[in-house]
Amino acid sequence: MLGFYNYTVILTYMSLISSVVGITFAFQDNIFGAVMCLMISGFCDMFDGKVAKTMKRTEEEKKFGIQIDSLSDLVAFGVLPAIIGYNVGLNEWWGVAIMSIFILAALIRLAYFNVLEEARQKKTSETRKEYLGLPVTSDALIIPIVYALRFFIKSNFHILYAFVLLMVSFLFLFKFKVKKPTIKGMIMMTIVGAIEILLLIWLMKW
Repeated sequence: MLGFYNYTVILTYMSLISSVVGITFAFQDNIFGAVMCLMISGFCDMFDGKVAKTMKRTEEEKKFGIQIDSLSDLVAFGVLPAIIGYNVGLNEWWGVAIMSIFILAALIRLAYFNVLEEARQKKTSETRKEYLGLPVTSDALIIPIVYALRFFIKSNFHILYAFVLLMVSFLFLFKFKVKKPTIKGMIMMTIVGAIEILLLIWLMKW
């Protein structure tokens, strides 16, 4: 069979599967379920690199890991947020244009990151300490809190969502340094995600 199969790719595949389920939920008008799947994808992506480092891999396996991670991220943090947008009202031509810009920005960022990361790994085996621009996985925390505002901004929420997609698209490609989170930072983001889930559940019942 084509590909490399070991435990280091499991979280990446889980992230992709979760995003596909999320897209299905979005088309079924279950936006809450879609947002939850986005957060699950974010959780999986946050720890897949840590898992990968627990195993000594060949150069081919490392390159394979970089590629599948970015391809999975494009679906989870590019396509899924756009599909959510379509189902909250971005279904006119300008909305489709904004969704296209968002996915394109994610695609460009991920492809550019692959080129830089492959070159970096040829020079050093040190762990990356910072990113350029906003990582696409930030969607997993940004979109849920924006979605929470839907319960307060009902008539024009799609306009707010469109504005957020445009701003995030710009931040994907803008050159500024973002410190890569440590284990403590990852735990903090997990806690923030859990709080967002509880907030959304509370708002759903409110």
